[in-house]
Amino acid sequence: MIPAKRIIVALDFATESQALALVERLDPTRCRLKVGKELFTRCGPAFVEVLQSRGFEVFLDLKFHDIPNTVAGACAAAADLGVWMVNLHISGGARMIEAARTRLDAVSTPPLLIGVTLLTSLSREDLGAVGCPGEPSERVLALAALGHAAGLDGVVCSPLEAAAVRAAQGPDFRLVTPGVRPAGAALGDQVRVMTPRDALAAGADDLVIGRPITAASDPLAALRAIEDSLMA
Repeated sequence: MIPAKRIIVALDFATESQALALVERLDPTRCRLKVGKELFTRCGPAFVEVLQSRGFEVFLDLKFHDIPNTVAGACAAAADLGVWMVNLHISGGARMIEAARTRLDAVSTPPLLIGVTLLTSLSREDLGAVGCPGEPSERVLALAALGHAAGLDGVVCSPLEAAAVRAAQGPDFRLVTPGVRPAGAALGDQVRVMTPRDALAAGADDLVIGRPITAASDPLAALRAIEDSLMA
């Protein structure tokens, strides 16, 4: 059996009304929700509180990346908001991660602290263009190791790197995988992708899925179909 709520639905909408129209058609016992930069910037913390009041656990996907004290303060603010998970960019370095970890350890019920390795939209050519030559998988493994050593609960990584990260970092390190697309779904702006079933088999704990659910005529039926594929 597949544990409940392995799917995080990405609320990649421009307005609160669009997002809530989708949320009303989902079930908080079957999924969690991801709130990213656009929706949070437009709607603010109050929108997160609305989602939580409806029974949903929220992954606050703001990818903090700044000096250590600033990121630690932002993570503390996320904890005060009561979110289930918050993330930062591992490329901000060990001192930044450690500062966030220390601040969250002082909270009675801290959110999971997850580090972004590489965005799933980045290819080998993209990395080379910004001065990071080499294979994406190599950079992901290095960043995951740095993040684990600095105190992260887990990382965000492509499902294509999940197996290697799982082997290197062990069974208790949480792997959150965007770039998950059911067979036959459009890739959108994702480059390194995998089906939900294959991502889970590779070692992923949480599957972030957006348009295959949010753009479906029946989002809950689409969610159930993905759940069924995980147990097939």
